[in-house]
Amino acid sequence: MPPLSWNEIKSRALSFSREWADEASEDAEAKTFWNEFFHIFGIERKRVASFEQRVKKLDGRDGYIDLFWKGMLLIEHKSRGKDLDRAHQQALDYFPGLKERELPRYIIVSDFARFRLYDLEEDSRHEFALKDLHKNLRLFGFIAGYQTHAVREQDPVNIKAAERMGRLHDLMKETGYSGHALEVYLVRLLFCLFAEDTGIFQPQQFQEFIEQRTHEDGSDLGPQLSVFFHILNSPEDRRLKNLDEQLAAFPFVNGRLFEEVLPPASFDTTMRQSLLDCCGLDWSRISPAIFGSLFQSIMDKQARRNLGAHYTSERNILKLIKPLFLDGLREDFAKVRSNRRKLEEFHQKLRSLTFLDPACGCGNFLVIAYRELRLLELDILRVLHSGVQQHLDVRGLIRLNVDQFFGIEIEEFPAQIAQVALWLTDHQMNQQVSEEFGLYFARIPLKTSANIVCGNALRIDWNELIPAEQRLSYLMGNPPFVGAKFMNEGQRTDSALVFAGINNSGLLDFVTAWHVKAARMIQGTAIRCAFVSTNSICQGEQVGVLWSWMLAHGMKLFFAHRTFQWSNEARGKAAVHCVIVGFAAEEVQPKWLFEYEDIKGEPHCIAVNNINPYLVDAPDVVLHNRSTPVCTVPLIGIGNKPIDGGSYLFTEEEKAAFIDKEPQAAPLFRRWLGADEFLNGYHRCCLWLGDCSPAELRAMPEVLKRVEAVKRFRLASKSAPTQKLADTPTRFHVENMPEGDYLIIPKVSSERRHYIPIGFETPETLCSDLVFILSDATLYHFGVLSSVMHNAWMRTTCGRLESRYRYSASIVYNNFPWPPTPDDKQQQAVKAAAQAVLDARAQFPDSSLADLYDPLTMPPVLLKAHRVLDKAVDTAYGRRDFKSEAERVAFLFDLYQKYTASLLPLAAKGKKPGRKKKANG
Repeated sequence: MPPLSWNEIKSRALSFSREWADEASEDAEAKTFWNEFFHIFGIERKRVASFEQRVKKLDGRDGYIDLFWKGMLLIEHKSRGKDLDRAHQQALDYFPGLKERELPRYIIVSDFARFRLYDLEEDSRHEFALKDLHKNLRLFGFIAGYQTHAVREQDPVNIKAAERMGRLHDLMKETGYSGHALEVYLVRLLFCLFAEDTGIFQPQQFQEFIEQRTHEDGSDLGPQLSVFFHILNSPEDRRLKNLDEQLAAFPFVNGRLFEEVLPPASFDTTMRQSLLDCCGLDWSRISPAIFGSLFQSIMDKQARRNLGAHYTSERNILKLIKPLFLDGLREDFAKVRSNRRKLEEFHQKLRSLTFLDPACGCGNFLVIAYRELRLLELDILRVLHSGVQQHLDVRGLIRLNVDQFFGIEIEEFPAQIAQVALWLTDHQMNQQVSEEFGLYFARIPLKTSANIVCGNALRIDWNELIPAEQRLSYLMGNPPFVGAKFMNEGQRTDSALVFAGINNSGLLDFVTAWHVKAARMIQGTAIRCAFVSTNSICQGEQVGVLWSWMLAHGMKLFFAHRTFQWSNEARGKAAVHCVIVGFAAEEVQPKWLFEYEDIKGEPHCIAVNNINPYLVDAPDVVLHNRSTPVCTVPLIGIGNKPIDGGSYLFTEEEKAAFIDKEPQAAPLFRRWLGADEFLNGYHRCCLWLGDCSPAELRAMPEVLKRVEAVKRFRLASKSAPTQKLADTPTRFHVENMPEGDYLIIPKVSSERRHYIPIGFETPETLCSDLVFILSDATLYHFGVLSSVMHNAWMRTTCGRLESRYRYSASIVYNNFPWPPTPDDKQQQAVKAAAQAVLDARAQFPDSSLADLYDPLTMPPVLLKAHRVLDKAVDTAYGRRDFKSEAERVAFLFDLYQKYTASLLPLAAKGKKPGRKKKANG
């Protein structure tokens, strides 16, 4: 039976107050008092609560609770004028004797004339006189079935619920009940648990059915639940006439949720208790937006150890849906709210909108989108029907429904959860409308459903689910993050089908297949699309592959979140650096760019003229691999690549031991630096034999052993070119040995550093291929490359190794637009500032570059020197008023566009990067 309207409840409350205003009320009348109190809310007291419930107190003595509604409400009644504080303490004294699932959320203490309500969940207290009961009725909405909560995604009950369902899952699986049947069974139980705490069922109706109609040993629970599921799938007028009255009281659910006939499960005492423990939670506090993902994670014990890491936070979902559609709809509402006709048209427009998440998982994005649209609709109804909220029947006025939402999910279980999560959200929103407008509204039986398809999104034609040209409004979601090198064979095959016709598509991450497929779908339409993805799709080589194709097919970016850290609270879970990109097949205005000063913090929003694939306000420029620099600067090359299996590399200790055996080899050792050695202030030694004559080699037997080991290592390779190198075992595969001083740039550097540490080296030192080398570089080149201008360009255009910067010669360095026409004074200023940076480093001889450039330990003198250098380089560019890094990058892209349009000299006329040799063959 649906809850009474608030008007009816108020009328009953006024009568109750008048009836019990008589100061001569006796204690013997307390039971009548509370029976009639429950009657105010249309609830038969004896169905939910018991008088004089015996409980064992902490001191071992028996206590008797005046009135107890398990898991919900404890009432302690006193004679008129008695101390209510003492009554409250007496109520708390009963708690140790209660099971966890029986602990109440609310305590009421009263003496006929006064009411005091404690909400233990919200830690609140309300007190008022009997005559004011009608003014405080909404505090007791939980009795009437109007209970609402501010559902919080970080509420511990979400984790607790998932853990309890996880325990039940494990127990059922141990009996052999598994696979599809177990997944559907658990989804049904989830619905029932939610239903009895949100007004779909009567309060505790499901729990009481288990407690009162099944044996404690659980032996008949499985068959009883099978009958119960059948009843929920049967209309009331088609049920057996002699059906048990407790079963017959459950409503017809429909929605195909209980349609499939499942094999009966087998329960025991522990399993029955586990299900009752689940019933003991307040499921009205559960967030459908995140519980689905938590629920899915319980299927994997390993994943369960990190509960909390396996859902997309609501905050991050809103980062996508607000600029995609919600902010615009809110603005439209503000414009039309004072015009009734236009407001009604806008309301109808909301009903026409449709949403597709082609990687929907447990439906997080769809759920939050639907909830936010329902909240917008509620605001519309408030305006359209202001002044009549307390007696408005909104059944025919609510237009939005779950059938506006479409999803594709490759796994069956999360697809089922997504469907149920949308139903649960619909019911939560219906409760909120009912609370506000005074008449209960619930869509039971379920007549409409979200359109969730279980299948492979990269092989399904999305138009078969919802035709783009006719019906689809928005595409959105959070497709799976898998790097190009880490895809399994199935993922590689699926993405290859989508990438057909895209050059170098092997460089693309798995997530980009959704971008490409979406772009194909929305061409020629007004559909707007946004996906969350790792920031790698807007950095490095992937930009040239993905976004060249996207731009060529008419895609326009209209909002973007630059790199931010995907938040999760799980221990041991690596942070993910993400971007959100919104795009359409037409121009969309205005365009919004969300920038993060702190990637863990909140963004600030900037209106921009254009958003390019690097997510800056700049022209739609895509950087391609270049073999030479775009400006007249030294060429860049990689260090040496021995391919020796480690035979030519030594620590200082190993070198000393080797020389003891082979003294003639001492002059052949060279200092050896890779990125780690360069940054962390140590070195290794390299045995360089390239300049040795055959006679010298034959005179050193220990050296020959090393040469033989290299030859065997190369011959054992599966690579034919490497096998070929075995013909010249004393030479490196790549040899880059400058004859003069040169600059080193490490290939990989920590993302925490404001500046990539670079430095000069002498020709006596050999470098590995883990660094880049610039021969003939001057202090001017060092200064520009060490500046914030170059580092801002690097951060925007480089690739990443995990989250660390991965410098690129062909993308970062060769495309970098150097200062166009610096005069001699400007160049000298840069050189002087660059030398000051080197001098500041030299003041700390015991500190490595990693020490010096750690943001927490960077010496003030070095930081000051860098800031002076930054100003000198800015002056060389002709600008000194940059307000943000994004503004710097936008400036550089404008300059790059001018350079590549041949407005300034481009030819790289620098010398070759050192004496570069290749092994013979």
